[in-house]
Amino acid sequence: MQLFLKALRNGSAALILAGLLGTASLASAAANTNKPAPAPRQAPAARPAARPAGGGASHGPTGGGASHGPTTGGASTHGPTTGGASTHGPTTGGATTHGPTTGGATTHGPTTGGATTHGPTTGGATTQTHGPTTGGATTHGATTGGTHTTTTGGGTTGGTHTTTTGGGTTGGAHNTTTGGAHTTGGGTAGAHPGGAGAGTHGPAGASHSSIKSGSAPKGSNEHVTKSGSAVRTRPGGKVSDVHDSKRGMDTHHNLGGGRRVSVERHDGSRVVGERGRRGYVERGYSYHGHDFGRRSYFYHGHEYNRFYRGYGFRGLMLNVYAPGSYYGAGFYGWAYNPWAAPIAFGWGWGGNPWYGYYGGYFQPYAVYPSAAFWLTDYIISQDLQAAYAAHQEAGEEAGTPVAAGGQPALTPEVKQMIADEVKNQLALESQEATQNAANQDVDPGSSGIARLLSDGRPHVFVAGGNLDVTDASGQECVVSDGDTLQMQTAPPSDATTANLVVLSSKGKPECQISLTVQIQLTDLQEMQNHMRETIDQGLKDLQDKQGTGGLPAAPASAQAPPAAAQYAAAAPPPEANLAADIQQTDQQSDQSEKEVQAEAPQDSGAPAGAAAAAPAAPASIGLGQTTDQVQSALGAPARIANLGPKVIYYYNGMKVTFKDGKVSDVQ
Repeated sequence: MQLFLKALRNGSAALILAGLLGTASLASAAANTNKPAPAPRQAPAARPAARPAGGGASHGPTGGGASHGPTTGGASTHGPTTGGASTHGPTTGGATTHGPTTGGATTHGPTTGGATTHGPTTGGATTQTHGPTTGGATTHGATTGGTHTTTTGGGTTGGTHTTTTGGGTTGGAHNTTTGGAHTTGGGTAGAHPGGAGAGTHGPAGASHSSIKSGSAPKGSNEHVTKSGSAVRTRPGGKVSDVHDSKRGMDTHHNLGGGRRVSVERHDGSRVVGERGRRGYVERGYSYHGHDFGRRSYFYHGHEYNRFYRGYGFRGLMLNVYAPGSYYGAGFYGWAYNPWAAPIAFGWGWGGNPWYGYYGGYFQPYAVYPSAAFWLTDYIISQDLQAAYAAHQEAGEEAGTPVAAGGQPALTPEVKQMIADEVKNQLALESQEATQNAANQDVDPGSSGIARLLSDGRPHVFVAGGNLDVTDASGQECVVSDGDTLQMQTAPPSDATTANLVVLSSKGKPECQISLTVQIQLTDLQEMQNHMRETIDQGLKDLQDKQGTGGLPAAPASAQAPPAAAQYAAAAPPPEANLAADIQQTDQQSDQSEKEVQAEAPQDSGAPAGAAAAAPAAPASIGLGQTTDQVQSALGAPARIANLGPKVIYYYNGMKVTFKDGKVSDVQ
């Protein structure tokens, strides 16, 4: 406890986390004084570290060869093994964390070395890295005339291009855009070859799109109307996207058969609806001079809130997850460190249709040596339940089921990588909890993907919904709930996309395993948000159920209820008509699509690059203009902060401030 108080006074992340471990370990030791101490395991000589009291190695029952999970630092913990040779996940520094396996040949993940952010840890130093904020995206004027763009070459131009108040373009026809990569005819502009770490960035001169849904696949066509609306079709003519400039509405039809609708409303809020899936209303607000957003979600009759911190990164505006509440140090220590002995847990999924349907994809662990492995199964199970529900309720394709009986498509090695990432997130949240308790603002650059792109380590992401992506040839495929991807190396410092390798998928039309796909950084941030949100949901279940169903009892220091984050208390009041607003948005999309498609010209078969014949005039934004005039010139903003008499429209690389409904500042 003296160590923890000293850490709070000195502001040392390493001492804070060591104090958290000491708190959890001492409490656990006090609760288990009659149990024999587990045998210690020597840490690797290259990274000597003293273990706190009660933090020795934990060994499960052994029936065969050793089983090793990914290493994230701290003392060695072994899960049970039932046979077979060793299986090793990626080693990232520190001592070894071991998860349960059932055998198989030895498999070694990549060893990268070097620790980054460590949570309640039993060894190794704490290093915190922050991603830089770069900003400065290429700016382009808005398009006011009808334009037809055909994508004939694989890939995207990359880069994030935004409308600005002055300056012409060097070539191509530029449409108002609020995010994502933009398509151009005839190949890839500014793409970085060379594997999974490449991203895309593009110079001025490419043709840009009004469509917000990311990279257009090879062979797609786009028609832009005189009003600024747009329709994109896939090869073969099926509509993939509709942008309605009049309503501020964007509709995307994904490869899995789902439909997502997003609309920017005049009061500054945003409504997102997706058939068979959760929808939400987002409202911006300010706390301590920082931009925050509260999303009120509605799913299967339940309402709940999530919070996000706005963060400018590489010319993009990212929404970084901010927990609505934080637990005490004792709970994070209990969740992060190995339990006294591996436990078996009955999930009760046996009679559920989703579990049988995905039986060839996912199998839960037989036992759990720590909360990280329990949370891994929790995350995947939540995602697969959502995917199955969307399949049943909205007719989405659920992927070709993998035959049960053999090794699941989501292999033990991949699950161990997820567990390693879970531990990283637990470490991060523990550090944030300490900052919140000390009334310090949490840095979104350390909490979001900016940190993941700068720590020099591979990272695993779990898809939390349907996302259409493209490979290096421009071919399109989809990743969906529960699919896992790995960013093996970070993209270049000016890239707004990253290349990830598919580690597991559930069959067509989903992306094949080992395929490298390109993902927008905004979508990558949402993937990380999804993991953290689901971990927090699982932590609540874990605390509520501790001591029951096979879960170990948490020490007294880990049983205190979570404390609300201060920025959450400052959020706008709950939505009065949440479910009705989401349903209305979905219904309005039907009419929106009909009107825009009727307005858009039919495919004229124009050659790739035909849009470059008529450069667009730059948009003009001036003081005193209304919100409608700005949206007419620039299109719907990427994000809106409604601060009472002051409203801020965020475009990529640009911020327009209104006071009493009129432009008062442009940055």
